[in-house]
Amino acid sequence: MTSKAPSPSAQILARRDYAGPAFLAQGFRPFFLGAGVWAVLALAAWLAEWLGLLPPVMFLDVHWHAHEMIFGFGAAAMAGFLLTAIPNWTGRLPVRGAPLALLALLWLAGRLAMLGRGAIGPGLAGLADSAFLIVLALAVWREIIAGKNWRNLKTAAAVSILAAANIAWHAVAAHPGLDTLLPERLAIITLVSLLALIGGRITPSFTRNVLARRGTGRLPAPFSGLDRAALVMTMLAGASWTVAPGARITGALAVIACVLNLVRLGRWRTLDVLDEPMLWVLHLGYAWIGAGFALIAAHGLAGLVPQSAAIHAFTAGGFGTMMLGVMTRAARGHSGLKLQAGAIEPLIYAAVSLSALLRIAAAASNRVVFYQASGLLWVLAFGLFVIAYWKILTTNMRLRQHRP
Repeated sequence: MTSKAPSPSAQILARRDYAGPAFLAQGFRPFFLGAGVWAVLALAAWLAEWLGLLPPVMFLDVHWHAHEMIFGFGAAAMAGFLLTAIPNWTGRLPVRGAPLALLALLWLAGRLAMLGRGAIGPGLAGLADSAFLIVLALAVWREIIAGKNWRNLKTAAAVSILAAANIAWHAVAAHPGLDTLLPERLAIITLVSLLALIGGRITPSFTRNVLARRGTGRLPAPFSGLDRAALVMTMLAGASWTVAPGARITGALAVIACVLNLVRLGRWRTLDVLDEPMLWVLHLGYAWIGAGFALIAAHGLAGLVPQSAAIHAFTAGGFGTMMLGVMTRAARGHSGLKLQAGAIEPLIYAAVSLSALLRIAAAASNRVVFYQASGLLWVLAFGLFVIAYWKILTTNMRLRQHRP
């Protein structure tokens, strides 16, 4: 016997009838807050150890730092977005209440396990940390398949690849003589592909909505073969970079990926929304994808910069900027507040991208002051986000009015 899918009005009533804590009502609440807090704490600890304010423990270890930025901060920000977006894609109720609390606790257990990795051992730490992304991948697959949302199967596949990359990281890290860079690059390019896929969907869509309301007549170009080519080349160049970061073929593919992504961005009317911080930040975040591939090309074809420059263009620049844009927009929109930036949001957006620029400059010049300034700006950006959005994320500021 098959059960009939709830009608839209039944879905709306079910959303309204939720009586649990506001903090667990939607996925963006615990995970955006967790991502913001961890982005601050992990980098603040790194800075404190660098400056000698903390004794040498683990925070300057490049492997711990890379893991926690990718699989700690990055995974939490991604989870917050997907758990909020998937109900809109599928028409199903969001993961909330106890199941959402379990997911959040699994993520937190991973962070604690990574902090105590030296005490509990790499095996137990790996098991504890891997659980979150495995369970998240299963939840994403379940929701997309149950909602027959076949268009977004590629999103579920990306989460699964990220979970596999994390397992591989722990397997490699358990053997001191092996290098964790390959699983880190796989995870980074998976996040970049998600940015190109989903960011390339929401950025022109939100821009089109605003420009259409203004009646300017100049709208972002619709999805076309150029967009498909940009996505394919993002994955091809990313796959080559994952396995052969310094190869000339990687550099050549990166040039094509860079050009296609920047041409794609150029069709989205960026200059028409420079007065809308919550829109131009998404355009800026997407531009970092092109910058990352340009730096891969500079490394692979001419050896002009170390590959860490490309890594931080993708992570601190692309993912950091895009996710702060998404986090501020989603937090306000899903809390029933106006999608209008105040004085704090442009400062947050500028600080995170300036942090990425300085981190790239640090990689190119190896100047200590650039590393430190980059870290301070990152802490400033996410610290301001946590302070400004704490109440929005933890309480019901105003119930959104749903219409059947």
